[in-house]
Amino acid sequence: MKFTAEIDIMPHRELLDPQGKAVVNNMKHLDLSGISDVRIGRHVSMTLEANSETEAREKVDTACRKLLANLIMETYTFTLKAG
Repeated sequence: MKFTAEIDIMPHRELLDPQGKAVVNNMKHLDLSGISDVRIGRHVSMTLEANSETEAREKVDTACRKLLANLIMETYTFTLKAG
């Protein structure tokens, strides 16, 4: 079966996000006020083959843990869709 995973990787809340901080600081130049927190991460779309949804989830989780996310500094979530 073919599956599509949509993966979001974000820095831990406890860590400084310099890119997000830069965006917040520059919002005033666009006359945008009231924005106090921006977190910038990555989005990964992955298509994969697996015999079951359970196997597909295991593959995506392994890819995230071992390659896509730096677990010391980042968290990840994903959704999985058959088809």
